[in-house]
Amino acid sequence: MSPLSETSMTDGYSKPLGIRFVEYIKRSPVSFRAHQSIVLIVTFLAYTCYHANRKTTSVVKSTLDPASSEVGLKFHPWRTGYFLSPHEGRNYSGLLGSDSGWAPFNGSDGSELLADLDVAFLSMYAAGMYCSGQLGDRTNLRIFLTVGMIGTGLFTSLFGVGYWANIHNFYYFLVMQMVAGLFQSTGWPSVVAVVGNWFGKSKRGLIMGIWNAHTSVGNIVGSLIASAMLSYGWGWSFVVPGLIIAFMGLVVFLFLPVSPESVGADKDDNLNSPKKNGEEVREPLLSSDSENKEQAVGFIEAWKIPGVAPFAFCLFFVKLVAYTFLYWLPYYISHTAIDGKYLSSEAAGDLSTLFDVGGVVGGILAGHISDRLDARAITAASFTYCAIPALYLYRSYGSVSLSVNIALMFITGIFVNGPYALITTAVSADLGTHSSLKGNSRALATVTAIIDGTGSIGAAIGPLLTGYISTVSWGAVFIMLMVAALIAGLLLTRLIVAEVAEKIEESRARRGSASRSPAVEV
Repeated sequence: MSPLSETSMTDGYSKPLGIRFVEYIKRSPVSFRAHQSIVLIVTFLAYTCYHANRKTTSVVKSTLDPASSEVGLKFHPWRTGYFLSPHEGRNYSGLLGSDSGWAPFNGSDGSELLADLDVAFLSMYAAGMYCSGQLGDRTNLRIFLTVGMIGTGLFTSLFGVGYWANIHNFYYFLVMQMVAGLFQSTGWPSVVAVVGNWFGKSKRGLIMGIWNAHTSVGNIVGSLIASAMLSYGWGWSFVVPGLIIAFMGLVVFLFLPVSPESVGADKDDNLNSPKKNGEEVREPLLSSDSENKEQAVGFIEAWKIPGVAPFAFCLFFVKLVAYTFLYWLPYYISHTAIDGKYLSSEAAGDLSTLFDVGGVVGGILAGHISDRLDARAITAASFTYCAIPALYLYRSYGSVSLSVNIALMFITGIFVNGPYALITTAVSADLGTHSSLKGNSRALATVTAIIDGTGSIGAAIGPLLTGYISTVSWGAVFIMLMVAALIAGLLLTRLIVAEVAEKIEESRARRGSASRSPAVEV
């Protein structure tokens, strides 16, 4: 029987129906490289949808709670004309496409209630992440991811249904966010594990840095969709992204090949190419010729893998900074005068996407630099330290003019999201296949979940603290973010020292080898 036989099954997985259909139309098997391309495209689109759904709340914040906005004129930089700022008890829906707020969020404690929604979502996300990693290493990742995406779409949409159902009970929105956060936790361990199954360590930082652009692309798409839908009613800002991710969940079910074994993919065509300059050819992380089924690594055992704990706690603080921007940047922009003008909620949502554009560049740069240096910790720490002056400059000079705000926001996005992207992708995949596991690849989802789950606790704390601290001073919020970035870098100090020592030892070995090489006869 051919290794690409339609009936091929390994580890309980079967070939997705979409792949079977493609092979039926082609009348030939899908190649190994084609499978890799499908994996990158499908997982990219899947996690883009996850982040698009996650971003909507930050854009809608100013519509739900416009009461604290300063009364005056708001300017939209991409549209002509000025708009009156909404104020509690007054309705400017004809101008802004929204009402004067939505109870219970338009009261004096509106920002605190919105912060409570954020922390509820992210707390469930963090708790669910630890469970998702264990489940992901023990179940069919394609089915697991599909259920997570459809569930995310359902409960994100139900949050928006509160608009038409005229629901003003805070606990309804709280429960919807909590359940949505639980379903969202299925995404990251699954997509990283699937990509890790198909790609070895060679150039992993660059490949995953580019692939990880889905995080920023999702934030951008989510901001644009949510901003565009505000004029039709804020409920659409949740329902439309919810429908999109549910549809994409069906695409995942039909087309995502979890691993080479799951589809009987023959990797010989990928590995038989000649080596270049003695470069080692890397095999996919799951080897199809293993005689025994590998056992998934336990939760405690995964914590003991060298490097997991330092990077997990580093991500705690990195994600605290990144998610504070994710959830509060549009709100901050709409409540901060830029060149003496206040932007509308729609304009603030659109402008905030430039932070994520910088994040795309930062993720690719961090991945490429870490590949070239072969030093993940040095790269990650360098970016976090550079984020400190970037945050200071954005807070101090972002209000000078729109162009200055754009430039500083872009730079801040590079240094804030660069280490975030590197740690959650290449670092997680590296540690999930650490040499201490002796070739066992069934730790990818668990290690990814531990690192990102720990980071998600910080992601929950950052927006929560911001909701309360911002009522006192936004300057204090930025001090908190700069301190968090500093701690993130310091947590990697031991790993940095180890990497530097390794580089010095390698340099000495090369010099010693060169000095011992025989002279070339002329």
